[in-house]
Amino acid sequence: MDNTFGIPIIPDNEDERLAKLRSLNVLDTYEENGTFKHIAAIASRMFNVPIALVNFVDKDYVVTKARVGVGVSNEVSRGVSLCSLAVLRTDVTVFENAREEPCLLANPMVTGHFGLQFYAAAPLTTSDGFNIGAICVIDMEPRKFSESDQKMLEGLATIVMDEIEKA
Repeated sequence: MDNTFGIPIIPDNEDERLAKLRSLNVLDTYEENGTFKHIAAIASRMFNVPIALVNFVDKDYVVTKARVGVGVSNEVSRGVSLCSLAVLRTDVTVFENAREEPCLLANPMVTGHFGLQFYAAAPLTTSDGFNIGAICVIDMEPRKFSESDQKMLEGLATIVMDEIEKA
């Protein structure tokens, strides 16, 4: 897998994280038309961004299970998707101006035709502490993302995880 970030993107608990992700069956069972789609739509409206995604980070790919505002494929290389960075943290990942972030200067989502400039993502964290994905909001313009915004995005991530873990 290519890594466009110039920093390690594999967490120390990768094997356990992947085992947990697979045990939840989200990669195979959840469709794009259910709760996740509604949450992505809420996130897009709530933050007034053109793109919102619910993504899960598998071994080599980031798998999109819900999207608003973009028609990309269901899988993006983990070495390109910014969600690979979001699963490394316990708090919200925010790039208010992606073109000013050293780790994103070689990323084709930022420097290529897609033109990503703003990205914020709350990790999807299981009840036993594994980050299996992220809910993210994206814009093609730089923007501010307040602490209050971060708390709201974390709340949406909690709803996604509640939906997954109630099964």
